[in-house]
Amino acid sequence: MLQSQLFTKTRKEAPKDEVSVNAQLLIRAGFMDKLMAGVYTFLPLGLRVYKKIENIIREEIDAIGGQELCMPTLNPKENWEMTGRWKSMDEDVYKTKDGEKEYMLAPTHEEVIIPLVKRFISSYKDIPFAAYHIQNKFRKEKRAKSGLLRGREFVMKDLYSFHLEEKDLDEYYEKATKAYENIFSRCGIGDRTYKTFASGASFSKYSHEFQAITLAGEDTIYICEKCRIAVNKEIIDDVEGKCPQCGEKLSKTEKAVEVGNIFKNKDK
Repeated sequence: MLQSQLFTKTRKEAPKDEVSVNAQLLIRAGFMDKLMAGVYTFLPLGLRVYKKIENIIREEIDAIGGQELCMPTLNPKENWEMTGRWKSMDEDVYKTKDGEKEYMLAPTHEEVIIPLVKRFISSYKDIPFAAYHIQNKFRKEKRAKSGLLRGREFVMKDLYSFHLEEKDLDEYYEKATKAYENIFSRCGIGDRTYKTFASGASFSKYSHEFQAITLAGEDTIYICEKCRIAVNKEIIDDVEGKCPQCGEKLSKTEKAVEVGNIFKNKDK
């Protein structure tokens, strides 16, 4: 692909309705185009960058035994009723109807992967294993004003691992943590990304986030440079303002954006 043959062009000004600095720069440089708030088109240059990042992710997850698949974004109501999230996530998701049938545009894929695995796993000998996919997600963001950092349609990599024993789960959890750290390092943000203690996801009380320091970040993290970890402000009182590992008082704060999240569903 030659730059002289690109149908896209750079722009002197960003769209007047775009308030995000990251989106303004990417639009002006011809990497992406804004369709509406929280929804963007990857143009040829932007797609090349995206594919390179995707390949880095794929290489690192393949290296820890991840098996790639691709699950659909249009999900039947029944899958989400099994976990109760059809109603509990009502304000955060997009739903549609076809006659009497109701569907959801998937914001995540736990409700799809679990029934899928049950159809194929017939023996304890089939476990452990891990499966992942890189797929579009849809979430009804009320504040879609952060460009690619907070979108209504976006691409996310999901990795799901299945284990018979908690010890095996813990060991794979650490492998996944290292794989994510490798991804961030290869993308050039490893030195500013911290494994961060955070509140739980839908299926667990606590989780770990990976937070990258940036002035555009919407989160505040408390950093322990000694342990190279951080604590999200939302749970700083829960840990009494101290590092969960060394116990030292945390005082250094930074603005950051979540670039990854890992948690243990266990048997939920």
